Amino acid sequence: MTTVEEVLGLGDDALVAAQRLAQWTARAHELEEDVALANIALDQLGAARLLLSYAGELEGAGRDEDALAYLRDDREFRNVLLVELPNGDFAVTVAKLLFLAAYQRDRYRQLAAGEDERLAGIAGKTVKESAYHLDHAALWTLRLGDGTAESHRRMQSAVDEIWPYTYELFEGNELRPGWLATVEPVLAEATLTRPDDGGWAPRGGREGRHTEHLSYLLAELQVLHRAHAGASW
Repeated sequence: MTTVEEVLGLGDDALVAAQRLAQWTARAHELEEDVALANIALDQLGAARLLLSYAGELEGAGRDEDALAYLRDDREFRNVLLVELPNGDFAVTVAKLLFLAAYQRDRYRQLAAGEDERLAGIAGKTVKESAYHLDHAALWTLRLGDGTAESHRRMQSAVDEIWPYTYELFEGNELRPGWLATVEPVLAEATLTRPDDGGWAPRGGREGRHTEHLSYLLAELQVLHRAHAGASW
């Protein structure tokens, strides 16, 4: 049976990822990448709207997608810690997107074949977008990892920094082996070293225990709605 917490987690992952990616708008290193990251952010936002709308219906408390996005505090969000981490340099953003997109693609595939018809419909749409996000991140991982000495150093550093946060993605599901089968060949082709398992593995996002970064992100995301509560165009 689909739970509110499950759908909220997926929706919050997408919403927070969208906000982070949107921060690259007009700041990317080339115009084409500026547009690409903005489009990926919009894809994530579209998924977030569908998922949060459904979460509101499951909750039955009268909260719609806007209320869930703009009127919850950080302790009420159920996203994984990975998506709320700062963008860092471009290599960090690429690593985050690679790991997240590989997970989202497989998770949405799983849900698209599930018994919840509403969630299956949402997942069937978003899985195609996640596959594109994964391809985009994989191409940049290869370019940076197998590029210059400096780009390789930065990409390896990003992978090492973000890897511990990936474990939280797989709490409550059995997707990690398939995820590794996707991610490991990309890292190998990019001449990057796959970090060892068994080290530090931060968790807590699904239970509402977040880093300080989420509070600042939500302040930026929610300021207009909270300043003009109930306003309409």
